[in-house]
Amino acid sequence: MSAPTVRWTYAFIDRPHSRLGPARDFWTAVTDTRLSELRGDEGEFVTLLPDGTDACAKIQGVGAGPGGAHLDFSVEDVPAFVSAALRLGADTVAEHDGWAVLRSPAGQLFCAVPWHGESLRPPVVVGTRLDQVSLDIGPGTYDAELAFWSALLPDWAALPGALPEFHVLKPPPGLPIRILLQRLGEDRPAAAHLDLACADIDEAVVVHEHLGATVVSQGKHWTVMRDPAGGTYCLTGRDPETGGLPNRA
Repeated sequence: MSAPTVRWTYAFIDRPHSRLGPARDFWTAVTDTRLSELRGDEGEFVTLLPDGTDACAKIQGVGAGPGGAHLDFSVEDVPAFVSAALRLGADTVAEHDGWAVLRSPAGQLFCAVPWHGESLRPPVVVGTRLDQVSLDIGPGTYDAELAFWSALLPDWAALPGALPEFHVLKPPPGLPIRILLQRLGEDRPAAAHLDLACADIDEAVVVHEHLGATVVSQGKHWTVMRDPAGGTYCLTGRDPETGGLPNRA
């Protein structure tokens, strides 16, 4: 039995509690959103609210480490989705009232949450769109991790990336967040970061530096950035409308 269909996705920006102020200021500016009311016992959760469309990004304060990113999958039947994930090799980290935190076989956290009718993805903002969570996986667990996500999300298209170490899971039309699996050169704990699709990377770098980010390094189709909260993310040369490389879906 396959997992219930994913009806919506959220990209979570995970940053240290002590740096949540800079994180909130920066990411609302980048995504042209406003903050929801704070949630959680310590005000650690907040949603980035666009005008006229549905949110697809949230910020979470974490107590240890530099943070990173994770995905929330919104489904109509959370227990069934959790059961499917466990059957495919995931572990339960925490169960809450109506939602659950899970861990993939390689150790990447993700959540199963109820779908509340979200359907309209936010627009492109100044030539960029936050549209991808990249899972950074060591070579020893990469194949098993790719198999896990492909089986858990059978209606997502599995596509080879621009380089041999990349593989894309492209969601059905309308869902706002893609998954990129990146095979690292050495084994280390699984991690994740955000990617933004940019019509013009150089222009996006200027805008993000003006907002307080700094350049870390440059690759073939991307620039690695560090936000004012200390978290890394990538500006990537992809079509903000389709998420693909130019002339590629």
